Amino acid sequence: MSGRPLDVLEASLEEPVTVRLKDGTAFTGSLAGFDQHMNVVLDPPAVDDEEEHGIDEGVDEIAVEAVEDTTIIRGDNVVSINL
Repeated sequence: MSGRPLDVLEASLEEPVTVRLKDGTAFTGSLAGFDQHMNVVLDPPAVDDEEEHGIDEGVDEIAVEAVEDTTIIRGDNVVSINL
């Protein structure tokens, strides 16, 4: 997938994503929304998606938490969004 970041997010709505934050935590869920500031809204992942995410395959192998309720993450805290 290529294109401008907001175009990539638009194409990924309702898809499972992992959002990594500045403090090293990571959250997984279904991308429910976003804005031009990269504020993101995550809904709880589907049961099938939850099994796929346990540990982020990133550099430091960070434990990934599945969101349990609709969650808004402020864009200032986002380091990366993995599809």
